[in-house]
Amino acid sequence: MEMYEAIAKQNAQLAFEPEVEFADKLGLYEKFVVSGMGGSHLAADILKCWNPLLDIIIHEDYGLPALKPEHVARRLFIASSYSGNTEEVLDGLSAAITRNMPTCVIAVGGKLIDRAEQEKIPYIKMPDIGIQPRSALGFSMKALLKIMHQERVSAELRALAETLIPSRLEKTGKNLAQDMFSRVPLIYASARNRAIAYNWKIKFNETGKIPAFMNVLPESNHNEMTGFDAIRSSASLSNNFYGIILRDDEDHPRIQKRMEILARLYNARNIPTVTVEVQGNTRFEKIFSCLYAADWAAYYTAQGYGADPNDVPMVEEFKKLIAG
Repeated sequence: MEMYEAIAKQNAQLAFEPEVEFADKLGLYEKFVVSGMGGSHLAADILKCWNPLLDIIIHEDYGLPALKPEHVARRLFIASSYSGNTEEVLDGLSAAITRNMPTCVIAVGGKLIDRAEQEKIPYIKMPDIGIQPRSALGFSMKALLKIMHQERVSAELRALAETLIPSRLEKTGKNLAQDMFSRVPLIYASARNRAIAYNWKIKFNETGKIPAFMNVLPESNHNEMTGFDAIRSSASLSNNFYGIILRDDEDHPRIQKRMEILARLYNARNIPTVTVEVQGNTRFEKIFSCLYAADWAAYYTAQGYGADPNDVPMVEEFKKLIAG
């Protein structure tokens, strides 16, 4: 599926009703490890953003996170890989099985689904519609919620499939891409919205094919911003940046004031900086509407540079080299 169509139809993913194979082997858990790389852990990031109280360890590495032996049996290991062939996730699943940790799998196929079928591990097979992992956030989110037995939340997302239309945010994203053309985005958000800012960065990297960086407030006010307080001899280092501040009216009032002042200081130093309002009637509506705007901004960034917004050739080249 072409990227334009994938973005325009993303809301339909929120209507996905996943089925768990070997569901009788899936118990009830309140603590989780989500093992995933790249786009395959973004749904877990967003769930933590939605509800920071969820006990989810997001593991982006080989093996398992550091867990005391007595905690292993109480925490469900979720192997999440869109392709089903991510070597770090496969390694983590093997480690979890070796330690007798309860496990399950989310993928469209590949080695993960093969192993789940062979060993009767509970799994959800996501629809394979020819999109990139970063574009499968809705599918991944609904699968995670099913595994976690969060039916009420899943129903809330299903309702958004009818009301949150990505095309309504296309103009916002396109205008932003045009305004920041030839510059490198610096994305800022509150610590609570770290996952949203990180998603923006990933979309600019993978879809837009440009460098992009993110940070959170208030921490960046204590260090990062001083790197842009350029003097004549270092001014050229800052000339190519463009600030994007994701402002949420639920952020702490002092954070909102920090955002306003940071934008003022950056603009005064010839770093064009804009504020993007995180808008919506519910927490999930805010999250997804902001991410859809990012998708369009990244898509039109790629268009502006004549890049293919769908493929990730450097990732594929890296995979071939590391497999050798």
